[in-house]
Amino acid sequence: METKETILTAKDLSKTFSNGSVQQHVLKNLNLSVYKGDFTVIMGNSGSGKSTLLYALSGMDRPSLGTITYYTGDANGDKETEISQFSNDKLAVFRRNHVGFVFQQNYLNDSMSALDNIMVCGLLKSENRKELADRAKSLLESVEITESDWNKFPSMLSGGQQQRVAVVRGVINKPEVLYADEPTGALNSQNTENVLNILTDLNNEGQSIVMVTHTIMAAERGNRIIYLTDGMIADEIDLGPYVGGYKDETNPRIEEAKERHARLKAFLQNMGW
Repeated sequence: METKETILTAKDLSKTFSNGSVQQHVLKNLNLSVYKGDFTVIMGNSGSGKSTLLYALSGMDRPSLGTITYYTGDANGDKETEISQFSNDKLAVFRRNHVGFVFQQNYLNDSMSALDNIMVCGLLKSENRKELADRAKSLLESVEITESDWNKFPSMLSGGQQQRVAVVRGVINKPEVLYADEPTGALNSQNTENVLNILTDLNNEGQSIVMVTHTIMAAERGNRIIYLTDGMIADEIDLGPYVGGYKDETNPRIEEAKERHARLKAFLQNMGW
């Protein structure tokens, strides 16, 4: 069996929120490794700690206890980077250089064009404006945002178009890991399919992705499904690569897709989903 390259590890991760004398333990001594090139999906019932885990892993929030170590290298050539105790400024620099994020709401700046929303993030890392613009335009074309829409404000675009722009913004700096927090939660079924196809294409090109979702439709895109219960990993399943839709009669691998769907469904039912 091929050994996968570890891109990050979380060790003894805990997160506690306090409200006066009341404490809520959202993550509880959780241990996790994420592997390069995987499409890792995190699932669980409401309140299980899915988004809290995603924010901690990405450096968007800090764990109360435990460590998060990336194995990506940095400007000094260091292979291991433990981010849990970084200052806010150092953590912001790390996220800029190594992490991309796609939210459920796109959070695009409506006073800037679609292209500028991407460029402003890219310019935080790159000083080569032309090279950055070329990459942004190429990525926009790859997600079927045509040139006629590049200079439109987000409010002039459909919800699906806005989320595709947000995905491009998330990968403009070539992150080692792209995090997605229910990225299709605010979209209709067709736009959901479009965004999931984009994420699948990115993963097929080697992009490591960690995504939180509450739908089996989105979860099927992952090769590794992790299920959380009460802030701990209850179990996980390795589905192997996505092989297309199990309802798509034109899919030449539809029987594999059906079997894969059945395995995921049985796993989730066993988890009480």
